[in-house]
Amino acid sequence: MGRPPLPPATAGKIRYNRSGKNWVARCEFRDHDGAIRSIQRARPAKKAAQQALKQALKDRLHHHDDAVINPASTLRLVMETWWEGYAAGEGSLGSKLTYRQVIDNHLLPTVGDTKCRAFSVATAERFLRKVEQQHGRPQAKTARTVLSDVCGYAARLGAMTHNPVRDTSRIRNKPKRGPEALNAAEVRQLRAYVSYFPPAVHRDVPAIIDLLAATGLRIGECLAVTVDALDLEKHTVQVRGTVARYPGIGVAITRKPKTESGRRTLTLPDWVWTTVETHVLSAVSMAVQVVAVDATLEFVIPTTVPRPGRPRGRPPTWLQQLLERGESWTEEITILFPSTTGTLRDPSNVSHDLKAALTFAGLNRGTSHLLRKCVATQMDDAHVPVREIADQLGHSRPSMTQDVYLDRKPVCTAAAAALQPFGFHQEPPNT
Repeated sequence: MGRPPLPPATAGKIRYNRSGKNWVARCEFRDHDGAIRSIQRARPAKKAAQQALKQALKDRLHHHDDAVINPASTLRLVMETWWEGYAAGEGSLGSKLTYRQVIDNHLLPTVGDTKCRAFSVATAERFLRKVEQQHGRPQAKTARTVLSDVCGYAARLGAMTHNPVRDTSRIRNKPKRGPEALNAAEVRQLRAYVSYFPPAVHRDVPAIIDLLAATGLRIGECLAVTVDALDLEKHTVQVRGTVARYPGIGVAITRKPKTESGRRTLTLPDWVWTTVETHVLSAVSMAVQVVAVDATLEFVIPTTVPRPGRPRGRPPTWLQQLLERGESWTEEITILFPSTTGTLRDPSNVSHDLKAALTFAGLNRGTSHLLRKCVATQMDDAHVPVREIADQLGHSRPSMTQDVYLDRKPVCTAAAAALQPFGFHQEPPNT
């Protein structure tokens, strides 16, 4: 009876021989395609030759025609392969832009040429500490997230034995101050103060503050409101998308909210409707190109020509491919809060304008999210369920609303009544 053939992806007995000053370790290996190939490695020492051959067999075990990722692959190849799947996935465009910037600015220049087999916990730890020291904790946290996803992908393909980033030390931001919100009187006072600030009035900031305080919208959502999203009879507004700046495209609307919970219809309070009606009458129409990437995502790009000296350039390759594969058409939209040039407003500029207005009103630590926290806290004080507050703000998880947006109660009186049964019953004193 003959010797049984080698199963696929297995090696035969290792043999050794001398070749000059080196030891040569050799064996037969049946590849994934069924062919038997001779694998050998030469080293000055017999033990070193054996270890080199075993490492070569291990690398070959994970390498076959339909899987180019193996322990000998560089992290650059793993990152680009992982990125192709992530960029085509359902993640938000904001996250994709941030992750791509981290890959290009931090990961590829530093660890891109490191082989998978050589990337250890110590290497990852040194890299993350360097990013933290040079660029701050937020950048380091994002870099850790991206690198962990990349290494997890490599581990699933067998290029790494485990995800080394998981064993690195956590990067914790400095403790944030608890949510601080204004009460109703303070919000009214803020609105009055801002109306006396000429730069804010010139940039229509008071009207934007009114709509933010009446709805709890994000800035990008507020700037994306179009006239057809308003129901003039029911006094409602539909949140359909958000405004953001994209490289190579400029300021555009994405008709896909930040989360699925972000697609919502909100009823406006009566006091803000005068502001809304005034801006409906003065709203600006503009021609746009709409690119339907898929059934859930549309880009709305103004067709205005960039100002001289400010060329847009070309979008990143992944974003360009996303736009090219979509169906496109032109239409006309009417924006409620256009820029002074009659196009979409940049959320970053509006955020700076809001901060300047809050500083003028004496709220030096105030940010654009202050009004969202005011809306959440005011609804909480009115005993609105947290689930409904989360729906108003467009949060998918009520825990986010509770932890980040609701102002803490300085005095809690409900606990005293609830814990009263723990005490012993006492007779009233005799009189």
